[in-house]
Amino acid sequence: MSGNRRKAFLVSAALIGGAMLMTACQDSDATTDTGAAPGSSAAAPAGKAGAPSGSPAPASKQGNAKGADATGKGTAAGSGAATGNGGQKPVGQVCGAGDIAWSTKSESQAGGYILITAKAKPGITCYLPAALPTVAFGSDGTEAGPAEQSVGKQIKLSGSTAAYAGVNPKTTKENGGKELDSIIVAVGNNDPDPVSLPVGTITVDRPVVTNWHTSPKDAVPVR
Repeated sequence: MSGNRRKAFLVSAALIGGAMLMTACQDSDATTDTGAAPGSSAAAPAGKAGAPSGSPAPASKQGNAKGADATGKGTAAGSGAATGNGGQKPVGQVCGAGDIAWSTKSESQAGGYILITAKAKPGITCYLPAALPTVAFGSDGTEAGPAEQSVGKQIKLSGSTAAYAGVNPKTTKENGGKELDSIIVAVGNNDPDPVSLPVGTITVDRPVVTNWHTSPKDAVPVR
């Protein structure tokens, strides 16, 4: 992620992280168990931020605005690839974070990591691009680097199909790091709707994230 796109996402991440920190200070007497307990899943609340200028709308918004059918499926008006016979073959829309039902789970393998699961919301069909998910931590928007040397394949999300990514929040051997209880996730650097996902208390220091995979076994971030 570089230039204005990286700055836009980090601003969104910082706003979300700052809002969570302010809420935590104001509600110091309230229950703090909002993260996913180790070994358990947690549904993800959507923490929306302002869209970067020029960012494409997610699949659900594009479909609603440009003639989707009753199921919410469809493509942007005029989009498609030439078929050679004068027609066009529809091109699927890229998922936005708001199109996805998220969950997180703490795993002990490989020294401990966070497994992110993504499924399309009912009535939505969209594609996760062949690129890393964008994952940031804390009010300063510390961003996870790549855990793999090459990008994965595009994944179609629809119905019960799920995609998985693994986040290792701490790759350093030294003590120290930031103590946090949530992560901020977006589908690529153009996603206008990053979400905040609970993960339980974690220590963050030089985090990394895998590509999207169709099997959770392939989404283990190796130290």
